Amino acid sequence: MPDRLKNPVHILLVDDLPENLLSLEALLRREGLVLLKARSGPEALEILLKQEVALALLDVQMPEMDGFELAEMMRGSERTKRVPIIFLTAGTTDHSRRFRGYEAGAVDFLQKPLEPDILKSKVEVFFELYRQKQHIAAQRDALQSAFEENVRLLNESRKYAEALKDADRRKDEFLATLAHELRNPLAPIRNGLHILKMSPNPKIADEVRDMMDRQMTHLVRLIDDLLDVSRVSQGKIDLRRERIALQDVINAALETSRPAIDAGGHSFTLDLPDEPIPVNGDLTRLAQVVSNLLNNAAKYTPDGGHIRLTLTRDGHEARIIVTDTGLGIEKDMLPRVFELFTQVERNLNLSQGGLGIGLALAHRLVQMHAGSITADSEGAGLGSTFTVRLPVTDLEGVAPEGVEPAAKAGAPLDVLVVDDNRESAQTTSWMLELIGHQARMVHDGMDAIAAAKATPPDVILLDIGMPGMNGYEVCRELRKHKALKDTVIIAQTGWGQERDRQSAFEAGFDHHVTKPVSLDRFTQLLGDIQGAQTAADGPI
Repeated sequence: MPDRLKNPVHILLVDDLPENLLSLEALLRREGLVLLKARSGPEALEILLKQEVALALLDVQMPEMDGFELAEMMRGSERTKRVPIIFLTAGTTDHSRRFRGYEAGAVDFLQKPLEPDILKSKVEVFFELYRQKQHIAAQRDALQSAFEENVRLLNESRKYAEALKDADRRKDEFLATLAHELRNPLAPIRNGLHILKMSPNPKIADEVRDMMDRQMTHLVRLIDDLLDVSRVSQGKIDLRRERIALQDVINAALETSRPAIDAGGHSFTLDLPDEPIPVNGDLTRLAQVVSNLLNNAAKYTPDGGHIRLTLTRDGHEARIIVTDTGLGIEKDMLPRVFELFTQVERNLNLSQGGLGIGLALAHRLVQMHAGSITADSEGAGLGSTFTVRLPVTDLEGVAPEGVEPAAKAGAPLDVLVVDDNRESAQTTSWMLELIGHQARMVHDGMDAIAAAKATPPDVILLDIGMPGMNGYEVCRELRKHKALKDTVIIAQTGWGQERDRQSAFEAGFDHHVTKPVSLDRFTQLLGDIQGAQTAADGPI
């Protein structure tokens, strides 16, 4: 029930005789009705200033201010001019008196002594009329609230509709850009395959293989960036933090980005301090941030431009500053450069490719390191400056420069490759043989279990998405056999989300790698397994 309908109805009783007020109160008392009593006109007016009433019962003959005068005063006020008035009189009710009463706003005259039933009936009418007024007012309030809520929802719907329209447009543009970017490396790879088939010239073959390797690396990076930005946006990426020197981060980033800088014919200036600047961070992810900034600078700087990377320290804050002489950023775009897929809205004549996710990914990774990243530019054609700020940690425990010594190579590993894609299994086996291991292939889950039980391998490379028994089921079954309980089983799959990794470890896998796996990754992973086996066997 609306609040208005919970309120009592008030009726004003005005009579200079206390016994008359008591009689009226006893006669009219009922649930939901409050009777306000006044013994004079001024007292009644004071009550009316404070309380709205549904009806006023006024005695005509009162000292100081009679009922007619009180009624005229009520009609003169905006607050009380519509209050119904019933006059109660013990005097004569000739035509002139009645006329004066109706002229003052009376709706009725009742002669004393009063007929109780008649008075109660008339009061009941005005009680119900006031209740109806309250009900109408409550409905009006509800309609007003509903109208205001509908207006609010309509405005929100319009905003959502515009946002969805904009998102749909950006999605279409992104998909078009994605198709373009994927075709770019695929085209030379396919052309290279044709050339290798047709040309016996070893020199050309070597160049084609190098080109195909570069394009495949670019293709894998595009896919990895897509997966990374998906994981980061869902908060499903874990940082492997350790105390590292930012100089090592920058050197690692340069190894990745130097080819793009050199390909554009850019001059490059590197300004690093002699003293290590330590941070508590993930070297791989921070190198990815710096590499993205360098690649961005190389991509959007016309050939022969200049790129500068500066590392400085200011107290407890480290700054990595990447400056270029490239296309610059218009002022209205600066607040949006770290939004996902912003690249697709650049002028296509100036676009040098890319999915518009590198800066968004860098922004989130820096935030995860409790840092910040900002962009600045004087405008189109005037170059850009990106500044990464990171908190500095203490020097103790900073990893020294250089790499850990490689594990002592052991005997070749016997690797069982399980993949329903025969070409994938075959090329993986060739790669394993090239780095000195023995490989054998099977193409479904049942054959994998049979082959592993018959001759337990050192390592099983197991695909996940196979028909019949999938990789998870095969792994669980392999772990049931005593001879295979400690065998190293590696999930080699195209499913690379964090939940996929977690599912693999829960099923009993030791490692999880995503396709395509590079030769370097195979060499490092199997080398670690060799080293672990050698250490377990002890010195010879």
